[in-house]
Amino acid sequence: MRVAPVAYSTPEIESFLPSGWSLDGPPGGWDGKRGVWSVTVRDGADQEWKLEVKGAEADKRGRLEALKLAADGLYRDALG
Repeated sequence: MRVAPVAYSTPEIESFLPSGWSLDGPPGGWDGKRGVWSVTVRDGADQEWKLEVKGAEADKRGRLEALKLAADGLYRDALG
Protein backbone atom coordinates (compact mmCIF):
# COMPACT_ATOMS: atom_id res chain seq x y z
CA MET A 1 0.00 0.00 0.00
CA ARG A 2 1.30 3.48 -0.88
CA VAL A 3 2.29 5.79 1.95
CA ALA A 4 2.29 8.93 -0.21
CA PRO A 5 0.50 9.69 -3.48
CA VAL A 6 2.36 9.94 -6.76
CA ALA A 7 2.68 13.46 -8.20
CA TYR A 8 4.43 14.98 -11.21
CA SER A 9 5.35 18.53 -12.18
CA THR A 10 4.40 20.00 -15.56
CA PRO A 11 7.99 19.81 -16.91
CA GLU A 12 8.26 16.15 -15.87
CA ILE A 13 5.04 15.26 -17.67
CA GLU A 14 5.85 17.25 -20.80
CA SER A 15 9.32 15.68 -21.03
CA PHE A 16 7.76 12.24 -21.61
CA LEU A 17 4.94 13.26 -23.98
CA PRO A 18 5.42 12.59 -27.69
CA SER A 19 6.26 15.54 -29.92
CA GLY A 20 3.16 17.61 -30.65
CA TRP A 21 1.30 16.42 -27.54
CA SER A 22 0.41 18.77 -24.66
CA LEU A 23 -1.21 18.92 -21.25
CA ASP A 24 -4.89 19.76 -21.17
CA GLY A 25 -5.11 21.75 -17.96
CA PRO A 26 -3.44 21.28 -14.57
CA PRO A 27 -0.74 18.63 -14.08
CA GLY A 28 -3.02 15.81 -12.96
CA GLY A 29 -4.10 14.39 -9.65
CA TRP A 30 -3.98 11.38 -7.41
CA ASP A 31 -7.00 9.07 -6.94
CA GLY A 32 -6.39 7.37 -3.60
CA LYS A 33 -9.23 4.88 -4.02
CA ARG A 34 -7.85 3.57 -7.31
CA GLY A 35 -4.18 4.11 -6.43
CA VAL A 36 -3.65 5.92 -9.72
CA TRP A 37 -2.33 9.32 -10.75
CA SER A 38 -3.88 10.64 -13.98
CA VAL A 39 -3.89 13.65 -16.27
CA THR A 40 -5.63 14.52 -19.54
CA VAL A 41 -3.33 15.15 -22.49
CA ARG A 42 -3.98 16.09 -26.13
CA ASP A 43 -2.30 14.75 -29.22
CA GLY A 44 -1.41 16.77 -32.34
CA ALA A 45 -4.91 16.18 -33.77
CA ASP A 46 -6.52 17.67 -30.61
CA GLN A 47 -7.73 14.22 -29.42
CA GLU A 48 -7.95 13.84 -25.63
CA TRP A 49 -6.19 10.95 -23.92
CA LYS A 50 -5.97 9.97 -20.25
CA LEU A 51 -2.42 9.30 -19.07
CA GLU A 52 -2.42 7.13 -15.94
CA VAL A 53 0.37 5.93 -13.66
CA LYS A 54 -0.42 3.21 -11.13
CA GLY A 55 1.00 3.79 -7.68
CA ALA A 56 2.18 0.18 -7.51
CA GLU A 57 4.12 0.67 -10.75
CA ALA A 58 5.76 3.82 -9.36
CA ASP A 59 6.74 1.87 -6.22
CA LYS A 60 8.18 -0.95 -8.31
CA ARG A 61 10.04 1.01 -11.00
CA GLY A 62 10.40 4.52 -9.59
CA ARG A 63 8.07 7.42 -10.29
CA LEU A 64 9.79 8.80 -13.43
CA GLU A 65 10.28 5.37 -15.03
CA ALA A 66 6.61 4.59 -14.34
CA LEU A 67 5.61 7.87 -16.02
CA LYS A 68 7.84 7.11 -19.02
CA LEU A 69 6.35 3.63 -19.45
CA ALA A 70 2.79 4.95 -19.12
CA ALA A 71 3.43 7.69 -21.72
CA ASP A 72 5.05 5.17 -24.09
CA GLY A 73 2.12 2.81 -23.71
CA LEU A 74 -0.40 5.59 -24.31
CA TYR A 75 1.43 6.66 -27.46
CA ARG A 76 1.41 3.08 -28.79
CA ASP A 77 -2.34 2.85 -28.07
CA ALA A 78 -2.91 6.14 -29.91
CA LEU A 79 -1.08 4.81 -32.96
CA GLY A 80 -3.48 1.89 -33.06
